[in-house]
Amino acid sequence: MGAFIRGKLAGYGFAVLATLAAWALRLMLNDWFPPGFPYLTFFPAVVITAYFAGLRPAILCAVLSGAAAWYYFIPPYRTFDVTFPTSVALAFYAFVVVIDIFFIDGMRRALRQLEEERARYAALADSRDLLYRELHHRVSNNIQVVGSLLRLQSAGVADEDARHALNEAGGRIALIASIQRELHNAVGDPAPFRTFAEAVLNDASQAAGAKVVLTIEGGDQPLHPDQATPVTLVMLESFNNALEHGFGEARAGQVRVDLDQSGETHVLTVRDDGAGPPDGFDPANSRSLGLRIVRAMAQQLNGKFEMAREGAWTVCRLSYAPKRD
Repeated sequence: MGAFIRGKLAGYGFAVLATLAAWALRLMLNDWFPPGFPYLTFFPAVVITAYFAGLRPAILCAVLSGAAAWYYFIPPYRTFDVTFPTSVALAFYAFVVVIDIFFIDGMRRALRQLEEERARYAALADSRDLLYRELHHRVSNNIQVVGSLLRLQSAGVADEDARHALNEAGGRIALIASIQRELHNAVGDPAPFRTFAEAVLNDASQAAGAKVVLTIEGGDQPLHPDQATPVTLVMLESFNNALEHGFGEARAGQVRVDLDQSGETHVLTVRDDGAGPPDGFDPANSRSLGLRIVRAMAQQLNGKFEMAREGAWTVCRLSYAPKRD
């Protein structure tokens, strides 16, 4: 019986049945018991009734059990005569059942309060998670609106360089909005890096009309919320750099992304098999907006960004210390 008895009639019925069962068992075992144990089967009946049915049914069970034991199992038998030994036996019985009922009922009340507190905390947690997801969604939408406004503004700008700059800024802001949306799954839990990295890079590849073979390894753990945007921006800028400069007009090749989260320093590596940078190229001195963004993101992470040619691959590598909550 896994749950408490609900309802007054059910509780009183349980008390009566428990008393009858205790009486029948005591009667069956009467020849086995030595004199002086009239209540042996009735005490468990009172305890069980108090636990499953509550205070009032337990009192009813105690009264019925006491009367049954008095009448059938306390000499002189089958009478309610009051003698000194009978009074002592009844007083002992009353003392024991009162203690039993007091503690069992107290335990029931404590369990009921604990269940109510758990239900209240669960409701608060659900409300908090709902508000958090709603806030997260609204922030993402607002960032998306800002990006859209910048792109709309670029349509009215005559200067080609200014229009291009506004379009790029709008695109990067839209990316940040996308990162915010992908950071958590449908139920609000932080998503592994690999999950939203794949979504972000596939979107970027489709937008550029590229035909790249994309491989993503590692990144099984979520990123810290404070580090998700800069890490993802470094990844995307490295990916876009491969599309634009490594693969050129063909927009075809291999890109491998790996995030090693196993050590004290996390390492993001983006490799492509494109043409690679020219001889003597120094990413630290480049005036490219994308590389300037990458360096700024690495500085924000207190990390280090490197770009080099390793065999047939151009390798962009970001090293940073993960944040701990």
